[in-house]
Amino acid sequence: MHYPASDLVIDPVLIRKYDVSGPRYTSYPTADRFVEAFGEAELRQWHAKRNIGGFSQPLSVYVHLPFCDTVCYYCACNKVATRDKSQSAQYIKYLEKELALLEPSLDGVQPIGQMHWGGGTPTFLARDEIQALMVSIERRFRRQPDCECAIEIDPRTSPPGTMAFLADLGFNRASLGVQDFDAQVQKAVHRIQSEEQTRRVAGEARAAGFRSLNVDLIYGLPKQTLNSFDRTLDQVIALDPDRVALYNYAHLPTIFKPQRRIVAADLPGAESKLQILSLAIGRLTRAGYLYIGMDHFARPDDELALAQSQGRLQRNFQGYSTRRGSDLIGLGVSAIGSIGPTYYQNEKRLEDYYGELDAGRLPVTRGLELTPDDLVRRAVIQGLACHFRLSIESVELSYLVDFKKYFAPEMDMLRRLEAEGLVELQDDWIVVTPKGRLLVRLVCAVFDRYLRERQARAEYSKVI
Repeated sequence: MHYPASDLVIDPVLIRKYDVSGPRYTSYPTADRFVEAFGEAELRQWHAKRNIGGFSQPLSVYVHLPFCDTVCYYCACNKVATRDKSQSAQYIKYLEKELALLEPSLDGVQPIGQMHWGGGTPTFLARDEIQALMVSIERRFRRQPDCECAIEIDPRTSPPGTMAFLADLGFNRASLGVQDFDAQVQKAVHRIQSEEQTRRVAGEARAAGFRSLNVDLIYGLPKQTLNSFDRTLDQVIALDPDRVALYNYAHLPTIFKPQRRIVAADLPGAESKLQILSLAIGRLTRAGYLYIGMDHFARPDDELALAQSQGRLQRNFQGYSTRRGSDLIGLGVSAIGSIGPTYYQNEKRLEDYYGELDAGRLPVTRGLELTPDDLVRRAVIQGLACHFRLSIESVELSYLVDFKKYFAPEMDMLRRLEAEGLVELQDDWIVVTPKGRLLVRLVCAVFDRYLRERQARAEYSKVI
């Protein structure tokens, strides 16, 4: 049977049964599989191979800007909380060093179809720093006419005029951090942000011509209740964003130090979290949003929804993306990139990142060259995560495998999930049913060889 991509059924019994930890598959293999044997020399080799035969993948650029004025206690990002604005000026100089070291590998000014500035809080930077960084990037990369230029925005550090300034620089997509509007929840997570601040920034973004606006929410935060989140959803729907990201809060205080300030007793229980999630999905879909997958919703006319309907959707380190097949240049501390069949990550600590650049080296700390097995599994996981269906024949033709023999153990596991109603196995298709879509990470994990062999080194968030 063919189900529309946005169809979704919430089955509380199945969700309770399968609410296990698992990766979000922003890459496969996942980042915990990267090895230190992959460094600057290996990355430069793969850069050199990009233009062999005169054909190369389009490029995307990700810039990590780690600074924040204050720490949000739920945060699991690589960030530096400081009120010392001179730190960002120094950081911009080191980004310039990284770009200069990268330049010889680029073979001239490269066209890019996508750029994303994340953090931290990019709006921590002063306007002259933002402008200087954009000029530095544009000396090495030429934005294509339809380039998607996205930036993460903290409304608390975006005074009037910020969005018009960013639009003048070429940014056309913004993601606003909200998480929750309830005053008690905001106090518990140390992020006080008024609806008025957020509404002003959203209005300014639209007036400045931003073509897509995303709002980030988190469910499962301390002090959060069904009623309080219902009110937050009222306020978010009134903002009328093009996209909504609804993330599950993963409480991992042993890994993320700021989370130690959250009182565990204030967290909603598993049943309450499921009720909040069900409420949010119902409210958003009734308000006209389509369920894209995992934690994303979009208006039917948004590029994300259109990309899914046209088979162009993919996942990368920023989540769902509309640009297929792009090589990704990661700039800045802890940034992850992908060139050809490789992944790489920069040094995670500022002092190490600066030290490598001072020594005249690209600050790559680890990475991975994918094996043929990794590549075919990545294609399967991408197909399931992005489209909830997979053509067995297309995988066989692309990777020259006999799918059902190659994935015999996985097919056995899928048959068990089929008995639960999570998937349908057809002669040439694997289809995630509307009942299985909230658990698509679980379906993807069937094809994760590293996870199955219990070699994964990281702790993951719960599926729900």
